[in-house]
Amino acid sequence: MDDTPPQPREQGDAGTAGTQGEPPAEPGSASRGPGGRRRRVLVASVAGCAVLGGALTLLPWGRGPDGPSEPEPWARARAAVSAGVPAALPDLEALLEDRERRVRDDPRDASSWALLGAARVERGRRLADPASYSRAEEALRTSLKVRPQGNAAALRGMAALANARGDHGGARTWAEAARKLEPKRWTSYPPLIEACAGLGDLEAVGPLLDRLVKLRSGPAVKARKAAVYRERGWREDAAAQIADAAAGADDPAERAAYVTRAGELAWERGERENALRHFEEAVRLDPDRREARAGQGRALAALGRTAEALSAYRVALAKQPLPRYALELGELYESLGRERDAGAQYALLRELVRKAAAHGVDGDLVLGRLEADHGDAGAAVRRLRAEYRQRPSAAVADALGWALHRDGEHEEALRYAVRATEGEQGGGVRSALHVFHRGMIERALERYGPARRHLGEALRINPYFSPLRVPEARAALARLGEPSVAAGPESS
Repeated sequence: MDDTPPQPREQGDAGTAGTQGEPPAEPGSASRGPGGRRRRVLVASVAGCAVLGGALTLLPWGRGPDGPSEPEPWARARAAVSAGVPAALPDLEALLEDRERRVRDDPRDASSWALLGAARVERGRRLADPASYSRAEEALRTSLKVRPQGNAAALRGMAALANARGDHGGARTWAEAARKLEPKRWTSYPPLIEACAGLGDLEAVGPLLDRLVKLRSGPAVKARKAAVYRERGWREDAAAQIADAAAGADDPAERAAYVTRAGELAWERGERENALRHFEEAVRLDPDRREARAGQGRALAALGRTAEALSAYRVALAKQPLPRYALELGELYESLGRERDAGAQYALLRELVRKAAAHGVDGDLVLGRLEADHGDAGAAVRRLRAEYRQRPSAAVADALGWALHRDGEHEEALRYAVRATEGEQGGGVRSALHVFHRGMIERALERYGPARRHLGEALRINPYFSPLRVPEARAALARLGEPSVAAGPESS
């Protein structure tokens, strides 16, 4: 089968808004209410309830002495994967085993093939295992081969797979095909929103998010809203949405994912202690949440707890070997004068990107960032130009602009730096690193007023944004000195 999604057949309403995308009940699954969440009952007995502040808490079925038993681990993961929300790793492994058994017994079961593919995508994300993506593609294409028409679940799975690989253009094509089949199913929208955001098309994101909110409420939608608000630079709104998502999530693994995102937002605001508290809570809820371990590394380094920071990064890399963790750890080592250890991490990054590329994963952005700062800036420019043609997002614009600056092309570099930092050009996200890059490019162009302003802004956004670049920003500001009163207002 080629890479073009099959022409979807028009289909009627897939169900009512707010309950769509939920899988039908299977043997062994617990009774669930709308949205796939376990129904909650008020337990009046002393043994079956808790009293907090004089109020009875609501306990999920299966927690009281007379309630039904908890759902099987594979059933919990099935509900999560079908809704596109995080699942606990042990539950996810149970789901994979269950679906692999089902497709062995019935190779014509298109639904099980689609669910198996989606579960493998989630496993690939959680473990940074690119081989899982190749196996996911096999399952999803088998589902489409068995059921070539009307197979929206497999199309959504292909969209999620493409997003995970960094192929947001492909993801958009698959997700649009799924939405055409099931325009009233809420799960058709998150992968499409993610794809459009990855392409830097924030104008398309707004109407899609509005449609999603009309179809569905709840933690997963609030988390998606938080991500969109962050891209627009609405930091307080993003923080409020992700806090609500975490508060509303029943499952510890899902809650841990949202608490991790809350920690990342706090970190971007320079709130070291607050970020660390979030990351520690996420690890308590789900010890397999390695993004939270890496977040601990950032926050601990900013707090001067270097040995703990190095340990946190090593733990994250051991179980989720993402290239960006290797880059962060390498730069932390470099800031400590441990050049040999830093070089080992940069070599690891290159190897991780090479292995991932064999399974269709696009690692050019992080590799371009590495080359710009620690390798061949000219090679970084060539790599990132190609990347920008594929996905002209603010993150890629920033990386390309910085690579051009490092390669001596300051005028062209500034155009991309402006693109990455100006809201009207799609660079609404409040990134200290992006603003720092712009300030340094302006300094190289002898535009000292804007350079002074942007370097100061970067340090106000997050005074700890990089163990290497923060000292560089402070030194550059010191050399620029205070603006001259006699010279009048500084131009922009």
